[in-house]
Amino acid sequence: MKNIKIGDKLTRVPLIQGGMGVGISLGRLAGAVAREGGIGIISSAQIGYREPDFDEDPEGANLRAIESEMKKARAISPDGIIGFNVMTALRAHAAHIKAVVKAGADIIISGAGLPTELPSLTAGSRTKIAPIVSTDKSAQVILKYWDRKYKRTADLIVIEGPLAGGHLGFKKEELSGYTPESYGEEICRIIRTVKSYGEKYGVDIPVVVAGGIYDSTDVKQAMALGADGVQVATRFVTTEECDADIRYKEAYIHASEKDIAIVKSPVGMPGRAILNPFMKRVMAGEKIPHTPCHGCLTKCRPSEIPYCITDGLINAVKGNVENALLFCGAKAWKAQRIDTVKEAVQELFA
Repeated sequence: MKNIKIGDKLTRVPLIQGGMGVGISLGRLAGAVAREGGIGIISSAQIGYREPDFDEDPEGANLRAIESEMKKARAISPDGIIGFNVMTALRAHAAHIKAVVKAGADIIISGAGLPTELPSLTAGSRTKIAPIVSTDKSAQVILKYWDRKYKRTADLIVIEGPLAGGHLGFKKEELSGYTPESYGEEICRIIRTVKSYGEKYGVDIPVVVAGGIYDSTDVKQAMALGADGVQVATRFVTTEECDADIRYKEAYIHASEKDIAIVKSPVGMPGRAILNPFMKRVMAGEKIPHTPCHGCLTKCRPSEIPYCITDGLINAVKGNVENALLFCGAKAWKAQRIDTVKEAVQELFA
């Protein structure tokens, strides 16, 4: 792997720290990763949950927090590469993109749907754009669309595989069909597709592999497939710099492999989380009372959902782990201790 160039900046390790909402990857974690030479990513999803007026004006709170968390990260790493993950599924997706650009993000990574309008929303800015794809089909669709509509291509591609945490870009039945070997072949197909668009535009489009990257063995496997870098999220949860409550981090440390399962989010998408008392109640068919709608996801109907994803994720980041949605990657059970971002980066690239 070689270092990744974002604008006029170059990484010192070919690493992106994956965006984790709500509040798991904020300015402190992103700044620490950027300081170590990787790309630090802040998640914009309900980023303003700590603002005093979040319940009354969630979008105003989120937009203010985008600016303040970027300032926090930049204070930690003045010259590092810092960006945002902005989910396409957010109702305020466009407003978040514009706020992130205004805040001075080096890059925007966008998934949870195909970010078809991302080029127009960032036009005229220096902010680089990177869609998240999970299959060669999705890569072809978004790159062809950007090519035809905007006469441009991606600055970077993130391939998020079936071992990732949080919402997944696969149907539930697809997840069980993939083996490491078959998904490795899918990654190779995506890389070929991306390379063809890079050749068309005369640019190098780095391809970064995500999902199940936990240690140096996983990094080497991604490198062997031809990836230019890795995106790592779960590994950074159990660091001192992660913005989550210590009880959330300890939930990873205490989890066994059998405690991690594919669950269904309130909007119907499959995700991966720790089977805690809350999730067991949901899976048993219980409908969990929730707060008034905070307007996060486009497809959510508050009267029909089994639980509120915003409530579940806020409980998680605040440490109310018995009543929380504990999103995690497939290898979260490997966590043994709380360490630092510096130690995590050194282990990944040992």
